[in-house]
Amino acid sequence: MKESILAKLRRIRPGDIGHFFLFLLALLPAAIYKRKRKHLWLLCEYAMEAQDNAFALFRHLRARHPEIDAVYAISRRSPACAAVAAVGPVVNFGSFRHWVYYLAAEVNISSQKGGKPNAAVCYLLEVVLGLLKNRRVFLQHGVTKDDLPFLHAENAKLSLFCCAAKPEYEFIRDTFGYAPGVVQYTGFCRFDALLDAKADPSLVLILPTWRMWLERDCRTAEAFRRSEYFCGWQAFLDDPDVDALLRASGRRAVFCVHRNVSRFEACFTSASERIEVRRWDEVSVPELLKRAAVLVTDFSSVYMDFAFMKKPVVYYQFDRETYRKGHLPTGYFDYERDGFGPIAETASEAAALLSGVIGNDCRMAPQYEERVDRFFTLRDNNSAERTTEAIKEMTKH
Repeated sequence: MKESILAKLRRIRPGDIGHFFLFLLALLPAAIYKRKRKHLWLLCEYAMEAQDNAFALFRHLRARHPEIDAVYAISRRSPACAAVAAVGPVVNFGSFRHWVYYLAAEVNISSQKGGKPNAAVCYLLEVVLGLLKNRRVFLQHGVTKDDLPFLHAENAKLSLFCCAAKPEYEFIRDTFGYAPGVVQYTGFCRFDALLDAKADPSLVLILPTWRMWLERDCRTAEAFRRSEYFCGWQAFLDDPDVDALLRASGRRAVFCVHRNVSRFEACFTSASERIEVRRWDEVSVPELLKRAAVLVTDFSSVYMDFAFMKKPVVYYQFDRETYRKGHLPTGYFDYERDGFGPIAETASEAAALLSGVIGNDCRMAPQYEERVDRFFTLRDNNSAERTTEAIKEMTKH
């Protein structure tokens, strides 16, 4: 069901109003600045982050295409800001200068749909009112496996939509409503660093995604502790077989709390000295994915990165029916048919499956390797270059 314009306008919050005035103030300077830097490429992720496809592309551009005028937007308060500035020029995320760059840029590139000076104001100007006709490249954060209406052409109006897998590309191309040529199979820029990654055989990574209804239903820590989500993951952390397995095999595990539930991080505990609970912003998830020998997750698309490296995955899906009803509907990806590892519905089943993977020296089973080969037909180190060429071609039209 389509939202009315009034409903979309309600997304504007009081804190966004100031950005509307920044937009108005930036219009004239941007028009002048555009004459000076006609081919500016502006890249970003979230305000505080530089660890995804956008930063991977930024590094590639600075190393391989210094002739391209590329700038990265990141908050100066971010711990990653200095490292990004060492790669190339940066602009403070959400600042007046960011607005000027955003309006002047030949192309705006982000791994996040909301990767803009202010997501709400830009959505209003670009999608709802259609006033901004700037070119917008969506590198994606995770491989799209479900139907995501907010990414359909009418709700996002993207100029280039980059895909990481062949079935994903075909699904988005055929169902999201974009004009021919907008959706392209380039591979993910960050995948270029995965094929040569060296795994630590002693590291188990536990990385769940979140649930949309948690923000609505869990206003307090007490409410969160009663949720099916918390109870399901805490049961796994408390499972004595998991602790015994880690001890017997000499392994350790990192449980990474998703950024969208990080305010409830203190709710998660583990009696096992072998399991470490960490916040999303305390670790580098891309580095953990490269280092870990086995992944336990539910529906998080990070398993795509893991499978790309042909490392074993265990799916722990204790709330599958609830997830499909309240979070995301099924797309083209079926876990039984297409998944890259076995599926558990209880903590004890997940512990048993993890034991089997560790007993197999953390090697991906042949049937899952075959699925990886069919899914990722571009398994090379050239995704960033393909993406660069796709953007260059887009700017010619």
